[in-house]
Amino acid sequence: MSAFSIAIDNGVAVVTFDLPGEPVNKFSKVVVADFVTVFDQLERDTAVTGAVLISGKPDTFIAGADIDEFLQFTSPADATRESAEGHRLMDRLEHGRVPWVAAIHGACLGGGLEASLACAYRIVSDSPRTVLALPEVQLGLIPGAGGTQRLPRTVGLQVALDMILTGKNVRAKKALQTGLADEMVHPSILRDVAMRRARELGAGKIARHRPHRADAKGALLESNPVGRAVVFRQAREMTMKKSRGHYPALLAALDAVAAGFHGTSAEGFATEARLFGEMAFTAVSRQLIFLFYATTALKKDLGVSGAAPPPLPVSKLGILGTGFMGAGIAAVSAMQGVPVRFKDTALPAVAKGLGAVREVLKDRLHKKQVTKQQFEDQLALVSGTVTYTGFGNVPLLIEAVFEDLAVKHAVLREAEAVLPAGAIVATNTSTIPIRQVASASRDPSRVVGMHFFSPVHKMPLLEVIVTPRTAPEVVVTAVAFGRRLGKTVIVVNDAPGFYVNRILAPYLNEAGTLLDEGARIEAIDQAMLDYGFPVGPVTLLDEVGLDIAGKSGSILAAAFGDRLRPSATLGQVLAAGRLGRKGKQGFYLYDEMGKKGGVDESVYAVTPTGTRRTDVSAAEIQERLSLAMVNEAVRCVEEGILRAPRDGDIGAVFGIGFPPFRGGPLRVVDTLGAAEVVRRLEALNAKHPGRFEPATMLRTMASSGTTFYPKTGKPV
Repeated sequence: MSAFSIAIDNGVAVVTFDLPGEPVNKFSKVVVADFVTVFDQLERDTAVTGAVLISGKPDTFIAGADIDEFLQFTSPADATRESAEGHRLMDRLEHGRVPWVAAIHGACLGGGLEASLACAYRIVSDSPRTVLALPEVQLGLIPGAGGTQRLPRTVGLQVALDMILTGKNVRAKKALQTGLADEMVHPSILRDVAMRRARELGAGKIARHRPHRADAKGALLESNPVGRAVVFRQAREMTMKKSRGHYPALLAALDAVAAGFHGTSAEGFATEARLFGEMAFTAVSRQLIFLFYATTALKKDLGVSGAAPPPLPVSKLGILGTGFMGAGIAAVSAMQGVPVRFKDTALPAVAKGLGAVREVLKDRLHKKQVTKQQFEDQLALVSGTVTYTGFGNVPLLIEAVFEDLAVKHAVLREAEAVLPAGAIVATNTSTIPIRQVASASRDPSRVVGMHFFSPVHKMPLLEVIVTPRTAPEVVVTAVAFGRRLGKTVIVVNDAPGFYVNRILAPYLNEAGTLLDEGARIEAIDQAMLDYGFPVGPVTLLDEVGLDIAGKSGSILAAAFGDRLRPSATLGQVLAAGRLGRKGKQGFYLYDEMGKKGGVDESVYAVTPTGTRRTDVSAAEIQERLSLAMVNEAVRCVEEGILRAPRDGDIGAVFGIGFPPFRGGPLRVVDTLGAAEVVRRLEALNAKHPGRFEPATMLRTMASSGTTFYPKTGKPV
């Protein structure tokens, strides 16, 4: 069946792209060949004076290329040839006899945007679902169908570099302002207006090639070689600062764009094709494509094995605890139009919580992500109380009170007395086993863990924790609601620390042990920043709060013994009254507003080695911290905490910022080989007995040569 249908009306051909059997439109070799046939047919038909490309999908224009085909490349030359083929097609689209209008409603991504850039005119619908982007760098690639050449020509160098180097979405209004779109209309008239513009293009009433609309400052910079050199230099410096050189596609994209400015058009396209081919075979691209497949597969996982019951409707959310976490959960729920009933023990706490919700929502207003009316509507969805009034019709309650089992038991009993029959109670505990919380419930099958990460409105992961008694409909409801909030959701089995905090513990403990041994704070943080983490481990301890880290550490040490016992430094620094950023005193200095400064040298006086410091190599720091985490992740697979290795890698990347270009801790095992990981762990364990004993599963994998993921085909 053809992906394209053609309807001709008074000289204008409306070509509808509707890929059979797929939820979105995407370009594959078969689809491209199909489009070439359509293109040739219209070029031959002299009665056709203009054409419109429109989607038959409800919320997607074109989602880009079929990623499956990227895995079929056998060499960089293969990928380069594929890019060159794309260039030839887009060149025909841009310079053919028939002018094309792209009628864009919904997501227009990657190759979809590149095809649109080759069209003579672009119209976007004013729907919030309409977004345009070149997200290739998020897969470790660069645009390969002319994006690095046509986008700067269309919107100017600075806007183009921002889009290409970040891969971020551009909404319809912004697209119109920058010249990425020529016109914005209501979805109901998109087709009619597009046909009219195609007719006008065919009649010469609209010029096919129009100069981009840069602002005055942008035009001044980009109009001369010196200005362009400044733009490229600043972009390169910023890229290196943010990426630390870990993502080669970013620099390759810069080089491709620069080639189009410094040489001929042909040289620009040839450079893009060559660099696309090279990037397609980097290890970074393979790991990022793995994460793409993993997250795509996870979206279809309902969280239970076998047939899954439908999730219960959640028309209202109850939240106990108006602190930082409770307020964050309330805010993201309101963003999705969910009414929230907020409770705490005192009115000042409720008022503070409502104020925190307001600040999160107000930030979106300042960034123009919502209108004033939308902001006010969302804020109105959250109401507070010090009693349980308004909880009688709450189908889902999230408890986010102090991390103390007795307190959690008390509020659980109070809440269940007023909640409707069949209501679900979720606890946001970060370390206490869910079965212990559920033991106070009159129906433990209705209790589940929903572990959000801080700050809730920014952190993408939600960890849903289930016990052997958790009912399947409770699990699927928690998963569905988490996704409704825009979260990436993994389901893990109940155990102390669950998964994410469990693998974080040995990582942080090893950082603390290095401090015990005299390592410098800045050396530890810098080493792990260079490894690829977004923040260093010592900075993270200050951010989390040393009291919280200490309480979590004691729970895990009680469960797992000396292997997960916190360092002496953490205990001594905490005993000295340092709480981290929130107390404006920790391992780092903080001003009155809580802004982080340099290392607080006075903290060394309360560590085991005092002010005497020693130099430890970055390589040693990186190996000790990363392999401590990797080893614990393997244990979580071994013990059945994880339902699949995929969940472990996604949880680490989205929950604690494990470097995406490394794929995740379990992907590290496959990349290095289990035998090599065992060898390195044994060497570390010889120096630091007890902390690096390789997991039994690792030894088994090393002896059998097995891996967590298939060695060929799709990575998951």
